Amino acid sequence: MIQPFHLAIPVQNLETCRAFYRDILGCSEGRSSEQWVDFNFFGHQLVIHQKAGHKPSTAITNPVDGHQVPVPHFGVVLTWEDWHDLSERLKAANTTFIIEPTIRFKGKVGEQATLFFNDPENNALEFKAFKDMSQLFAV
Repeated sequence: MIQPFHLAIPVQNLETCRAFYRDILGCSEGRSSEQWVDFNFFGHQLVIHQKAGHKPSTAITNPVDGHQVPVPHFGVVLTWEDWHDLSERLKAANTTFIIEPTIRFKGKVGEQATLFFNDPENNALEFKAFKDMSQLFAV
């Protein structure tokens, strides 16, 4: 079993982000206060902390396989089926994608399904899946 990571991010609007992570991404809530909320982020602990006046930094991009990938970003490697389910759920929610759901490195080592979008506070998220999970760390 992989140990879960813990990630804490600042947000200006706790309730808007709470609804996004809970209702759009389907993350269950854990402990919370008036200033923060824990989420089960696909088996990992994500905490959003309300920070009035927080201004998200402007993302930079890096070219990867013909796309401009936002940096920084975070997300999860899902199963192939779960990635497709999430992709359809995000499309149904009229998500604006930074990078539309696509297959990257097609026919090469590390072939993967990927998509990028921003949360309500402009934090970039990537969800990906490998058809062959043994290629996750392949070179």
